[in-house]
Amino acid sequence: MLGLFKKKSEKEKLNEKYMKLLEESKRMSTSNRTEADRIMAEAEKVLDKIKAIEADEARA
Repeated sequence: MLGLFKKKSEKEKLNEKYMKLLEESKRMSTSNRTEADRIMAEAEKVLDKIKAIEADEARA
């Protein structure tokens, strides 16, 4: 119950966005390969941000 009011961390938000982009890219790959590649590139940028956050957490 208390988890309902807990704010998500930046890492959790980015992870959700990354997963949504991967799903969308997979769905688009059957109909529009160019758009799927664009979405995948965006997902990789989000993944880079996640890795940067993890690196900062590891240093702290």
